[in-house]
Amino acid sequence: MMCWAAQPHTLYLLHAAFGAVGAGAPLARTSPKMAEESGSPRDCVSFSVLNWDQVSRLHEVLTEVVPIHGRGNFPTLEITLKDIVQTVRSQLEEAGIKVQDVRLNGSAAGHVLVKDNGLGCKDLDLIFHVALPTEAEFQLVRDVVLCSLLNFLPEGVNKLKISPVTLKEAYVQKLVKVCTDTDRWSLISLSNKNGRNVELKFVDSIRRQFEFSVDSFQIILDSLLFFYDCSSNPISEHLHPTVIGESMYGDFEEAFDHLQNRLIATKNPEEIRGGGLLKYSNLLVRDFRPTDQEEIKTLERYMCSRFFIDFPDILEQQRKLETYLQNHFAEEERSKYDYLMILRRVVNESTVCLMGHERRQTLNLISLLALRVLAEQNIIPNATNVTCYYQPAPYVSDGNFNNYYVAHPPVTYSQPYPTWLPCN
Repeated sequence: MMCWAAQPHTLYLLHAAFGAVGAGAPLARTSPKMAEESGSPRDCVSFSVLNWDQVSRLHEVLTEVVPIHGRGNFPTLEITLKDIVQTVRSQLEEAGIKVQDVRLNGSAAGHVLVKDNGLGCKDLDLIFHVALPTEAEFQLVRDVVLCSLLNFLPEGVNKLKISPVTLKEAYVQKLVKVCTDTDRWSLISLSNKNGRNVELKFVDSIRRQFEFSVDSFQIILDSLLFFYDCSSNPISEHLHPTVIGESMYGDFEEAFDHLQNRLIATKNPEEIRGGGLLKYSNLLVRDFRPTDQEEIKTLERYMCSRFFIDFPDILEQQRKLETYLQNHFAEEERSKYDYLMILRRVVNESTVCLMGHERRQTLNLISLLALRVLAEQNIIPNATNVTCYYQPAPYVSDGNFNNYYVAHPPVTYSQPYPTWLPCN
């Protein structure tokens, strides 16, 4: 019996061929030998076979037309994930870079597994597993992706005069390269004005691939891509390939239960860049609840500590928060204020690593952003000066101690906004 997890490209099987397995069944239950071959039973319980409803949603995600908006006078590119994956993969292999497999990641993978999961389907994240031993491979991958965009330009555009640098300036929102002892990967994010950026991640090695159990899913696309290339018949309930999903959290069934029931669980948040603090607050505002109310208090402290280690400067914090709001609440203006108030509560209750004035500065920043959101929605009138009185801490008993704090906002905005929210 072959190990399906190790050979995703061999999964072009018709539904009738694996009917005995059962759609959605974890591979550990149907292929016990795989545990022996992989060397760890836990490696196998992290995989599961998608059922027809899930495969059907995956097909919709891969064939949906997504606009990539160009800057200035550059035209909008109309692409599908299926087309961009097949184009990039074929050009990489022509350039001598072998793609081990391609996976759908993030909220799109969660949407495929559970349609109404509370997270939506905003991020369109694709992972290409490739070897990136030197700087030359990083550069080659970037050039291949940029040149592949030429295939999606409208007819009539003179492609000969468009360089990779020009395409980068026109269509790429961000480029990231990480090259350390434990992480070797790059990210190319293609712009979408509605926040549905197409993000292509090229991974050689990466230490941490998830923040919470509900965003730990990856769906291996190779069998479905093979079906598109080789089958002249449309995909259907009775004619579709076996598609495998994996949870990087470890236990697929457990993570799937968390996604279905909107539960929050993670492991070692101190390993996550930013501690997962912003994503955690995002889950809370979407009515997700911790699996363990006692443990989460300890985890919140780890989240806050790691966040302030990675973003110690108030201006860095401001940029990170504004970018997060822009990318994750593009069409949810009404939720921004609630999100910021939840974030403020977590920071206020769980931050133990900052000096008092640093903590107040961060709380002030979050309050400023929240009030700016309200002002932009015309929910509150504009004001130029609002004073907040803090209740003195119990240890402040010295009569000479001045417990009145005058706030000096760390950031000046172009428009006047209230500087403080009423607080207890």
